[in-house]
Amino acid sequence: MEEYPAEYYEFFIKFNEGDYYTCHDLLEEMWLVEKDNYFLKGLLQMTVALYHYGYGNVKGARLMMGAAHRYLQPYLPKYWSLELGPVYTFIETCLSRMPKNIDRVPFEQVCELPSLPELFLYMEES
Repeated sequence: MEEYPAEYYEFFIKFNEGDYYTCHDLLEEMWLVEKDNYFLKGLLQMTVALYHYGYGNVKGARLMMGAAHRYLQPYLPKYWSLELGPVYTFIETCLSRMPKNIDRVPFEQVCELPSLPELFLYMEES
């Protein structure tokens, strides 16, 4: 299997644990070194969207998830040992479930927002 930055491997663990804040930090570290790698930027935007949604910033989540959708499309079907079909489907489902008429809800009301699907990420050999 190809070698990737250590932060990339850690990203998979943290994503599957639902620690999107740490995912953001890990991906940002890599992206700042490889600013032309829009694959990393797409994953970064996706994790930021999930973090925002979890805290009631629905508008921010919609914007970031839309950006992730655009950034990841050129990398389909597979990039850096990640099968992107399920990721892309996840993003589209999230976008369809996020309310269009709500910008923000108080943190205490986040549980009233439509739930987003689960996604578990794993690397596949080429």
